[in-house]
Amino acid sequence: MKVIGLLSGTSVDGIDAALVNITGCGLETQVNLLCFETYPFPEGIKERILELSSPEAGRVDQICHLNFYLGELFAQAALRIMERGGYRPEEIDLIGSHGQTIHHLPEPRYEPALPPQTGFLTVKSTLQIGEPSIIAERTGCTVVADFRPRDIAAGGEGAPLAPYAHYLLFRDKVKARVVNNIGGISNVTFIPAHAEPNQLIAFDTGPGNLIIDGLTNQLTQGKLSFDLDGQMAAGGQVHPDLLKWLMAHPYLKKSPPKTTGREEFGGEFLQRLLKKANEAGISPQDLLATATAFTAESIADSYRRFLLADRRQSLTEEGSLELILCGGGAKNKTLITMLQKAFRSESISIKTVEDYGYSSDALEAILFALLARATFLGIPSNVPPATGARYPVILGKILPGRNWKSLGYVS
Repeated sequence: MKVIGLLSGTSVDGIDAALVNITGCGLETQVNLLCFETYPFPEGIKERILELSSPEAGRVDQICHLNFYLGELFAQAALRIMERGGYRPEEIDLIGSHGQTIHHLPEPRYEPALPPQTGFLTVKSTLQIGEPSIIAERTGCTVVADFRPRDIAAGGEGAPLAPYAHYLLFRDKVKARVVNNIGGISNVTFIPAHAEPNQLIAFDTGPGNLIIDGLTNQLTQGKLSFDLDGQMAAGGQVHPDLLKWLMAHPYLKKSPPKTTGREEFGGEFLQRLLKKANEAGISPQDLLATATAFTAESIADSYRRFLLADRRQSLTEEGSLELILCGGGAKNKTLITMLQKAFRSESISIKTVEDYGYSSDALEAILFALLARATFLGIPSNVPPATGARYPVILGKILPGRNWKSLGYVS
């Protein structure tokens, strides 16, 4: 099947679009990336998304409008990636769209049940926008979207979703591997050697590029949106007391399954960090160096707490572990150097997904292409040990396109 994967992540850099050809099933699945592109949002859209993601600034009329506007932009991205690959819409089997997360509340809240019942309902929630009906209508393709809610309905946190793809693409009979995506948030999937899906461990370790990007934007007064290759951080010194304060964040000690996002490490946290740095007289470069060290140390700390403890000899016959990096953070040379330093006492080899023939930039978009195909085939694609769901479920909602009959749903 030829499938397009679409998403905009926590960093809100634009729309990632991957066109792939997928063959086989289960561990025989093969993915051939035909083309990939990131389409930047029009000027001002990132700021609007971030504003509406805030409980203080989000307005229902603007969220309503932005949902459909982003649907138009996602549809344009799908059509452009088809054109770049030299395909017509009728040659595309499916589009899998994650949309844009504007709020994610995995911690349960308790609400009253419908009378005459007594007691309370346990409610978790998540909200992704980028109306998939628009994508289906503009492209004519069948669209699978809204992947997180079904896992939440089954008792999970709706995240992480990456383990399904990581397992298919990187499971090995001999070596234990950790796939670490460092996007806005850092998430890991631990795949023991010769693992079954119920043996996976996956969770968000904490911030990836989110704090680094936010600081870079503020400290350069909007001139830069990220620290290219970690160059600014490389010119600074890590402030030990501030790093200690950052590492005391309660999320880091919470046991998996767990997920996080801007709700924990977004604008409000950034302002507290800036205030603390200003009070201590920390320079911009030192602040960026410390924030980069926080990402590295929080990743390393989570490995020691939740992955390496009691597993050192069982990882592989040699007791070693392959760490496979992907996402924008894999390009931050200062961050990678800090990670190597943090892991120097461990038997861990650090690689990138490029070493395995995949694109680090495209991997998350490929994930949503794989999820869409699984839904079409009726295959559950959540990983309950990672999300906390009670059982495996088929994720997403299907919006038929004009190719509905050709896909075999109706005669």
